Amino acid sequence: MSSTRQAPIPRLTAEQEPFLSVRSLASNYSSGFRIEPHQHPWHQFLYASSGAMTVSTPESSWMIPTARAVFIPARSTHAIRMWGMVEMRTLYLSPKLTHFESKECRVVEVAPLLRELILRTVERMALDSRVEHDSRLIGLVEDEVKAAMAAAENSPLALPMPSDARALAVAHRVLAEPSDGETVDQLTRDHGVARRTLERRFRDQTGMSFGMWRQKARLLDSIRLLAEGKSVTDAALDCGYSSVSAFIAAFKGTFGYTPGRL
Repeated sequence: MSSTRQAPIPRLTAEQEPFLSVRSLASNYSSGFRIEPHQHPWHQFLYASSGAMTVSTPESSWMIPTARAVFIPARSTHAIRMWGMVEMRTLYLSPKLTHFESKECRVVEVAPLLRELILRTVERMALDSRVEHDSRLIGLVEDEVKAAMAAAENSPLALPMPSDARALAVAHRVLAEPSDGETVDQLTRDHGVARRTLERRFRDQTGMSFGMWRQKARLLDSIRLLAEGKSVTDAALDCGYSSVSAFIAAFKGTFGYTPGRL
């Protein structure tokens, strides 16, 4: 029986550096691991092939469940937190040799073709724009990432952050313990802000009332709980829902699929 052999992957050299359009990185992390705020000179495309990740910037926060990815523009300061056993597969896209106009982070669904392109690029470590085979892959990667971004204009996995200092402090308090039962009055008193002012800041700066924002924060946190192995029932109770069916309905209404899919 005949068999085919894949050609060995050549080592990267310093001479290739100016011609690399795409680089890649494969990393595995345990639950709770945090990568502190940082930035990259290249665009970053973060894909979670297992587990979930929270990606945070000063302006917003995104939950990235399995089979999703986030596009992070070059020079965007961001931090990452891992939930469950995370298999992170990353593409770094050269701003000089690829053409992405987005200035904002965007969460996308990874279609089967894009997933295979990510894994293939990770196998090769990088794509050299002078190599014919790599050049075709570069074009496909760019086209598929752009298509995914175009289909994800308003991701339900994003949580905008208020810019007002006191409202932001309240937001960070909620994100630190989304399931905490503190009332709005307790939160406003602890952070020295009037309830009416807090509501106005959240509506003006996030497009949501504080109550709606807090509910979404809890639903996003339920993705973390599910990634860490909790049952749908436990996730519902931890998020403050007394009815599992109500939690499932709210989850599906927000994200477009049931928690069982995770």
